[in-house]
Amino acid sequence: MDFTLPPEVEETRLAIRAFVAEKLIPLESDRANYDDHENIDMDVLKKMQADARAAGLWALAMPTARGGRGFNTVGMAACYEEMNRSIFGPVCFNAAAPDDGNMFVLNKVATDAQKEQWLQPIIDGKVRSSIVMTEPAPGAGSDPGGMMLTRAEKKGDTWVVHGHKWYITGAGVADHFILLARTSDDARRNLTAFLFHKDQPGWEIIRRIPIMGPEEHGGHCELKFDGLEIPDENRLMGVGEGMKCVQIRLATARLTHCMRWTGLAKRALEIAGEYIEHREAFGTKLSERESVQLLLGDAAMDIEIGRLLTMKAAWALDQGSRARKEVSMAKVAVADVLHKAVDTAIQLNGARGYSKDTVLEWIYRYARQAKLVDGASEVHKMVLAGALRSEGMDFWSWGGPNV
Repeated sequence: MDFTLPPEVEETRLAIRAFVAEKLIPLESDRANYDDHENIDMDVLKKMQADARAAGLWALAMPTARGGRGFNTVGMAACYEEMNRSIFGPVCFNAAAPDDGNMFVLNKVATDAQKEQWLQPIIDGKVRSSIVMTEPAPGAGSDPGGMMLTRAEKKGDTWVVHGHKWYITGAGVADHFILLARTSDDARRNLTAFLFHKDQPGWEIIRRIPIMGPEEHGGHCELKFDGLEIPDENRLMGVGEGMKCVQIRLATARLTHCMRWTGLAKRALEIAGEYIEHREAFGTKLSERESVQLLLGDAAMDIEIGRLLTMKAAWALDQGSRARKEVSMAKVAVADVLHKAVDTAIQLNGARGYSKDTVLEWIYRYARQAKLVDGASEVHKMVLAGALRSEGMDFWSWGGPNV
């Protein structure tokens, strides 16, 4: 593949880099710009979102007719990386999870009427959204098709939902939800996707689950469904096509995590690099010590490997491939390198890195979830093992993407 970015993408990437440097990174040093859960304060966010939208840096992957820029996955990869040079970045450009994945799948599979009602307000930044899949044990986790317990039963033209979900990202501030529920016991077509609004009765948020790291707006919530009624017109795709819907969403959504994480990993080394250039010990700058250079060079190389895997997966998706193998490789590698990069940066900064004088400790706590979200690393390695078993030596083919 050719790594040369189209002129429009390169121009946008550089504009995002400047926006992040001039407007977002300066916000990070003032605690008044944070909310109670260590994300950007909502009033500050609204101002930054207005500025990003005015600059034409808004919802890049959405169609131009709907207010986006129509970028493909390769264009997203280049730009999302720049956005997450700041810990506040992605949400300011309407490029944060779970909204970006939800916008992608709604734009791909929703009816025209559903797009107007459920998608356009997310693109416009008028509402936030959430996807409701994961359940407490023994319910659905990495195996939703086989373990989903939440059920939707059809009564006339309405589906009635009962069940229990948790770790639902963004649920605390979301207006629009995509829900996955069991609608039959068929081995292959047992799940269906639905759309519902926060004001509909029959469901509740039980709690916002406390987590180790800083949180997205709306947190990670536990939900209970006790008779939520969803009109059949708000069913997304066909009955029994819930897993297909989720798979369409997850390939790109998983990869956007990798795009953003490479930006955070690069920021960690940037902070380390600035520090070691002026910090001296025993008469020598840290940057001139071989042991320090080895740490920095190793982390920099791994970041580049992660970027290349991410861009290869993005290219494969743009060629029409499901890119399951490519996305899994990127997901495992970039999750590891994010942790490695920030751990290296903290070590090189010493006590300063462990303090809140930099954002390194923020990134470190955030990074641990990377090996869990959107499929644990072990699950993705199983995917790769399955591909190796079925493809043999063709696992490493130089040909086009495996559709």
